[in-house]
Amino acid sequence: MIWSLPKLCVRSIAFVLVLLGIGLASGAAVAASPADATRHCAGRFVNPITGPCWDCMFPLSVGGIPLFKGTRPDAPNPSSPICFCGTPVPRVGLEVGYWEPHRLMDVTQKPFCFVNLGGVSISPGIGYGQKTSVQNSDGRGDRTAYHVHYYVYPLLAWMEILTDFVCMEQSSFDVAYITEFDPLWNSDELAAIINPEVFLFSNPIAVMACAADCVAATATGRPIQQMFWCAGCQGSLYPMTGLVTGQYGALPGALQVAERFTAKMHRELLALGTRGSLSLCAPIIQPTMDKLQYRYQEIYPVAHKGRLACNAIGKSTVPYEAGKVYPVKGEDLGFLIWRKRNCCAL
Repeated sequence: MIWSLPKLCVRSIAFVLVLLGIGLASGAAVAASPADATRHCAGRFVNPITGPCWDCMFPLSVGGIPLFKGTRPDAPNPSSPICFCGTPVPRVGLEVGYWEPHRLMDVTQKPFCFVNLGGVSISPGIGYGQKTSVQNSDGRGDRTAYHVHYYVYPLLAWMEILTDFVCMEQSSFDVAYITEFDPLWNSDELAAIINPEVFLFSNPIAVMACAADCVAATATGRPIQQMFWCAGCQGSLYPMTGLVTGQYGALPGALQVAERFTAKMHRELLALGTRGSLSLCAPIIQPTMDKLQYRYQEIYPVAHKGRLACNAIGKSTVPYEAGKVYPVKGEDLGFLIWRKRNCCAL
């Protein structure tokens, strides 16, 4: 419920205090770098009422029949409105399809800069360096690196919107993943341990093929599912690290990192499949990300709303990116991740 939301702030503050304790305990042994002491972290807490673009929850469908179409293309739904499940309780129900805001994500070049926790910056006392961006004369980034922080954020369950208990994710706010502690995130070579197929797609032909995915995602709102290595106009989903080459702007680069990180969560079995007939009774293990399952809404520094908000993976940012990143806050971005859910509801 809305009245329980202050508890989220309490948990966030507790998490911050824990990290501060770690920093103080280790600070005597290893001093933080001067850059860590002077960096500026920007951010704010997400307003659960005004922050999300609530139009992004639609289309809402029963089987293959849309009840509320909305303004955005929908991912394909099972055709039959009737479903049968044996777990978690035996039931006959209606197949319901909707989009839910379920995760928050920080994308930042500054270590331990928690954008969606109000811009809190913490020094752990172990000398993490700030990520850098090397620019060419034409403004294109040669190589840019980002950190990611991943938050559990089942907003619909908290606000009791669509209250079917079987479909709702019954969890609380949590900081689920911090890439500063993940050596695989900071090294293309080590990341090959979990995505060895990267060697098949690290060539010009595979990268150029992503142009077709870019066109499809931009024109129809649906990326090409078979081109699982592509992030459309953002480039390639490989390697699954925070290292980006050829970045022309903070928003496209950060969006590519957010899409890569989602793919990484699936590869590590920390994210599940929730779209399609196989996931009606319960989310399924999905080591290769379903690109039709996700939409990304920029939530900081500008809460992006309107027809161009909540875009599919790979859609071009050119129509809407103007004014979405401030010069001073350009390295700290927050995203709200919307997930397609097909569920057998009571």
